Amino acid sequence: MDKILEGLVSSSHPLPLKRVIVRKVVESAEHWLDEAQCEAMFDLTTRLILEGQDPFQRQVGHQVLEAYARYHRPEFESFFNKTFVLGLLQQGYHSLDRKDVAILDYIHNGLKLIMSCPSVLDLFSLLQVEVLRMVCERPEPQLCARLSDLLTDFVQCIPKGKLSITFCQQLVRTIGHFQCVSTQEKELREYVSQVTKVSNLLQNIWKAEPSTLLPSLQEVFASISSTDASFEPSVALASLVQHIPLQMITVLIRSLTTDPNVKDASMTQALCRMIDWLSWPLAQHVDTWVIALLKGLAAVQKFTILIDVTLLKIELVFNRLWFPLVRPGALTVLSHMLLSFQHSPEAFHLIVPHVVNLVHSFKSDGLPSSTTFLVQLTELIHCMMYHYSGFPDLYEPILEAIKDFPKPSEEKIKLILSQSAWTSQSNSLASCLSRLSGKSETGKTGLINLGNTCYMNSVIQALFMATDFRRQVLSLNLNGCNSLMKKLQHLFAFLAHTQREAYAPRIFFEASRPPWFTPRSQQDCSEYLRFLLDRLHEEEKILKVQSSHKLSESLGCSETSLQEVANKAAVLTETPCTSDSEKTLIEKMFGGKLQTHICCLNCRSTSQKVEAFTDLSLAFCPSSSMENLSFQEPASSPSTQDGGLMQASVPGPSKEPGVCNPSTAAFACYSAVNERMVDSPDEFRCSEDTSVPNDSNKMLVNKDVPQKAGGETTSSVTDLLNYFLAPEILTGDNQYYCENCASLQNAEKTMQITEEPEYLILTLLRFSYDQKYHVRRKILDNVSLPLVLELPVKRTTSFSSLSESWSLDVDFTDISENLAKKLKPSGNEEACSPKLVPYLLSSVVVHSGVSSESGHYYSYARNITGTESSYQMCHQPETLTLASSQSHLLGRDSPSAVIEQDLENKEMSKEWFLFNDSRVTFTSFQSVQKITSRFPKDTAYVLLYKKQNSANGLSGNNSTTGLWVNGDPPLQKELMDAITKDNKLYLQEQELNARARALQAASASCSFRPNGFDDNDPPGSCGPTGGGGGGGFNTVGRLVF
Repeated sequence: MDKILEGLVSSSHPLPLKRVIVRKVVESAEHWLDEAQCEAMFDLTTRLILEGQDPFQRQVGHQVLEAYARYHRPEFESFFNKTFVLGLLQQGYHSLDRKDVAILDYIHNGLKLIMSCPSVLDLFSLLQVEVLRMVCERPEPQLCARLSDLLTDFVQCIPKGKLSITFCQQLVRTIGHFQCVSTQEKELREYVSQVTKVSNLLQNIWKAEPSTLLPSLQEVFASISSTDASFEPSVALASLVQHIPLQMITVLIRSLTTDPNVKDASMTQALCRMIDWLSWPLAQHVDTWVIALLKGLAAVQKFTILIDVTLLKIELVFNRLWFPLVRPGALTVLSHMLLSFQHSPEAFHLIVPHVVNLVHSFKSDGLPSSTTFLVQLTELIHCMMYHYSGFPDLYEPILEAIKDFPKPSEEKIKLILSQSAWTSQSNSLASCLSRLSGKSETGKTGLINLGNTCYMNSVIQALFMATDFRRQVLSLNLNGCNSLMKKLQHLFAFLAHTQREAYAPRIFFEASRPPWFTPRSQQDCSEYLRFLLDRLHEEEKILKVQSSHKLSESLGCSETSLQEVANKAAVLTETPCTSDSEKTLIEKMFGGKLQTHICCLNCRSTSQKVEAFTDLSLAFCPSSSMENLSFQEPASSPSTQDGGLMQASVPGPSKEPGVCNPSTAAFACYSAVNERMVDSPDEFRCSEDTSVPNDSNKMLVNKDVPQKAGGETTSSVTDLLNYFLAPEILTGDNQYYCENCASLQNAEKTMQITEEPEYLILTLLRFSYDQKYHVRRKILDNVSLPLVLELPVKRTTSFSSLSESWSLDVDFTDISENLAKKLKPSGNEEACSPKLVPYLLSSVVVHSGVSSESGHYYSYARNITGTESSYQMCHQPETLTLASSQSHLLGRDSPSAVIEQDLENKEMSKEWFLFNDSRVTFTSFQSVQKITSRFPKDTAYVLLYKKQNSANGLSGNNSTTGLWVNGDPPLQKELMDAITKDNKLYLQEQELNARARALQAASASCSFRPNGFDDNDPPGSCGPTGGGGGGGFNTVGRLVF
């Protein structure tokens, strides 16, 4: 029969005839044949299967072999023995190479035919050895896939015990050697299918024998971390990732990143190759593992690796966005790489040139999936442009391309950035290390205490959080200038963009410290604030003169030039500013005007003067003020003038009442620390013990102030401001010299704010002078802080309108000399009442301690811009209004109670931050309100309120044009380069110290509490680290930190 079959298949008969004859041969298998005939038939069919010249011959071989093996099983068992199979695997078949896939297919089919025979067990044992040998020879993908088919069907052929681990490791290595040189879609699909079969085999083995998984993964890492330049592991290894249980991520990443035997070069190679895996189609979870490794490296502070890999691979990852199959994973990895690379714009700028083409391409195809993808991509792009806003030339084409897609809110962008930086990665992947010293979860940067410099730190943080002021400072072009404003700009830029947890402001401290401030000693933050604003103002005036006279190039040339500049600056100082363009930045942001009227009670003649101010110093009402309104004169803080409880912080230098130069008055420089006072006009001076006569009804007291336990009253800022603006009767030793009467007379003094500042600074005069013991004591009274404050402002009128309300007994040529003395009432009452200007609380500087010579400063603050809508949300004029008339005080409900109720009803969501030197934490307005009631020695000292405008009137803000992408202006290149350099230095410092911290982690305690301070601990605690707790309030000799 074998001869008939052999002649048939090689004959030239028609194919249908051949098929009929073959069918007859197959049917004849049921008949009895001797062993020799069966062997001859098996030998022929084997030859047809393995060496058939065409598909028909191979098909005939399979059909006949299967039929005869079924009916003559013992004979086939004898034919298909260990020796025959071993010869096929090791030597091949005749001309057929042993690595030919046809041999594996033949063995695979043979095993199926003798599955029920006892000898199959011997074949299984043989194949367990042979498949391991074959895998060690690194078979091609096609042969390996056929082997995987065989082992999937016959798991008995898979090596057992220790050999199974070796087999898996060798199979991983084999996959690492896979290559596909074809670029044709058919061949590529076939290649992917082959790799999938092999990876599925490994998955089955891992499930059956879990002990093989970890060694296999170690082999994967060994392959991808190899630094051998002659070997590049295949991307096909990515097919294994989807089979690794996700719950193993934490264990595996911790093992890799903390293993001291893994060199940085190897880790870099491994990460780069894992990123290359994003190109592998259909592989799942590759992005998850890549991001896990990135986070793990950040957790152990391997920043050099992260920087190198990001810059090397960021463009490749971006290019993967073009391919739909791998786009989701690529976008996930791209987002993490960009958002975590926050110390420099270098990585983002590598992909910027490619963004526009990608966006236009996906916009044009109109597919829903493309639109969804673009929404995600544009959100990422907005985050990056927000973080690096100093490159409008690069970003304008992108902004134009993505203008039709939604832009995330600033709050969302900040949240995304704060959660993504390397220095804010969760340390759960490296619990053996101490917590990273990167930025806190707030995203804000602390200021390092340089030795009793908390007075500066608290003020700087309050100014930095004054959003409009910060933006104006950052927008100034100060190249080539070494002014104090330049140093403040530098400090603000670092606070905004540094990766450090806390920044050391050494240069700014040395430049801004008043000359009379002894280094490393306790100082008054209010005095420092006034000195700082004055310096900034005076410098800008000089620069304006230099610019106008083109003398900037001769700053250091000669004493004559310098003297000329100084003289012209003095002239500018003496000339009142009439427009915003002529004002300095300090005048625009903090400058207001206060008008003082004195009316002689004898002849009713009046005089007035206008003073400029940058802050108002508010005295506390006397303890008996609720009954007899006794006026006292508290001893001012070192930087606050004497001689008037209700004076603005910076009085005019004039010795007699008159119109005072606002510029000169507002920014008079204080050159001494100990009780240096600026003289006030004698007519305006109050004696220390003068009180208002009981019969005077010019001032009504608010009876509805909050009650403490025991019947004591709690003042509010509203009360103190009302008290400041309340009329005062000048009698006794404090009588007013009336020129009209030519004698001392009783008089009434009233003050009105005629021009409100953008930022209202209020200083609470908490330090009184004890004449008995000659020491300054602190007033620890609690003061409730209204979230919304309405400031009564009575606008000044022009000369034309002024002439209608006043009789002017003066020639206008003499108007700048002594206008106020010659103003006489015409009998017409002023028709308009003060306008109530709304302000929102922006920041609070708190003093913690019992005297000015000891304690600690820290500040609460939040971001408020000039057009906050929150005023409308919480505006309640009937509860928070200040005095609408200067003749009485309005009785109102407790501002504290109103605000608390408002917070509950309106759900105010504004974030408050607590700045305590190096430490920055989240807090709430309730905490700000209750700080003194909970910690009696922690009291509000300096308050910043932001005026709520219908529009931001400051020029130069280009945020609406898209150039100020994040609301803040772009930084100068010089400044951005300095920040980038320092951020890289910081990351290197972190990496160099990581190993040492790991060794000490077991015994070291965490000094940073991520969830903020315990509410039972006073935030004002001042320890050795500056704001870290310790020391306590009972330490008598504790200095101001």
